[in-house]
Amino acid sequence: MSDLLDSLAARGREALSDGACVLRAAAIDDADALLTAIADVCRAAPPRHLLVPGGKRMSVAMSNCGALGWVSDARGYRYERCDPLSGQPWPPMPEPMLRVARAAAAESGYDGFAPDACLINRYEPGARMSLHRDHDEGDLSAPIVSISLGLPATFLWGGLARSDKPRRLRLAHGDVVVWGGASRLAYHGVAPLADGHHAATGRLRWNLTFRKAR
Repeated sequence: MSDLLDSLAARGREALSDGACVLRAAAIDDADALLTAIADVCRAAPPRHLLVPGGKRMSVAMSNCGALGWVSDARGYRYERCDPLSGQPWPPMPEPMLRVARAAAAESGYDGFAPDACLINRYEPGARMSLHRDHDEGDLSAPIVSISLGLPATFLWGGLARSDKPRRLRLAHGDVVVWGGASRLAYHGVAPLADGHHAATGRLRWNLTFRKAR
C-alpha cells in the first residue's frame, strides 16, 4: 500500500472543493488489472440499462460487485444483496479494485475506507449521467471514490444545491475523483460521451464508483 500511495502522491492532486479532489492518472498503473476485474464481474453479472422510477431507461449500463449492489426500478433506488436478474449474490469485489480505491481514499485524506459496494458503469457514445447526488448510502461519513477507464469524459461537478452551476472537468484513462466530508452530497454527473476509440477499451468508457453503503 505504501508504494501505491507514494505513486499517487507523485502524480499530484487537484482540489475541487472542500473534501473533494481529482487524482490524475492515479489508477493508470493498475488499469489493465482493473479492466480484467471488470470483465470477470460482468461475466457473472452482465451490465444492464436500469429503469428509473419515472419509467425511463438509463443510457448507462450498470453492474455491481461487493456485498451490496445499487439498483433502480419502478419501486425506486436502493441497495440489494443479490442481483435481481439472477437472484444470486453480487460477485465479490476483486482485490485490485479494493486496493486502488482504498489507496486513493487515503491519499485524499480518508484513511480506513472500507467500501462494501462498487457500481460499475459502462458508457457508450452518447450515454450520460444527469446531475445527482449519492444519498442512498447508510454511512455518509465515508467518501465516494470514482475511477475512470477508457474514453475520456466530461465530468460535471456541482455544489450542494441542484441549481449550482457545475464545473466541467475532463477525466482521462486512470483518473480518480474522491469526495467526502463537506462535499459528500455534492451534485455531479457526466456529459454525453463523445465518440472515439481507446486502445484499452475501444468505444467504451468504464467507471467504477466505490461506496460504503451500510
